[in-house]
Amino acid sequence: VNAANSSLLGGGGIDGAIHRAAGPQLLAECRTLGGCETGHAKITAGYKLPAKHVIHTVGPIGENEAALKSCYESVLRIVHEKKLETVALCGVSTGIYGYPVEKAAEVALRTVRNWLSHPKNRVGLSRIVFVTFTQRETDVYNALMPLYFPPTDEPLTRSAMIRAYNKAK
Repeated sequence: VNAANSSLLGGGGIDGAIHRAAGPQLLAECRTLGGCETGHAKITAGYKLPAKHVIHTVGPIGENEAALKSCYESVLRIVHEKKLETVALCGVSTGIYGYPVEKAAEVALRTVRNWLSHPKNRVGLSRIVFVTFTQRETDVYNALMPLYFPPTDEPLTRSAMIRAYNKAK
């Protein structure tokens, strides 16, 4: 997943890294897409990347939970429609767009957890990876992950979340 700007024509951070690694064919395909609105996603080929596809999503500038949630839902809808087996999700809007890392990670994890709660969404999907760009982001995801994806078969109840959170501290 590419945390893109609305033009889809490349930029800084994750967006720039993906465009540089994929090569000029990615930019050429993105020029045909007519951009993308905040909270939505579009798919392209992966070109020189070790991925068949790139799903570009445009996150909100600043803190907007509904728009950020929509980004992840749009990406997951494409994953399901295209019958993709794996997806690598990045921290959308946490770079220059200024969304606080902790709050953004909670939205991402909660949205994915809720999406996976529908059995039809899990068909054919073998792996979802949360990719972090900074050590701070890695630390936040490591602390929050057990709250949304407990390492045991214990049901995700409020008390289980509190126990997992306390264990992660």
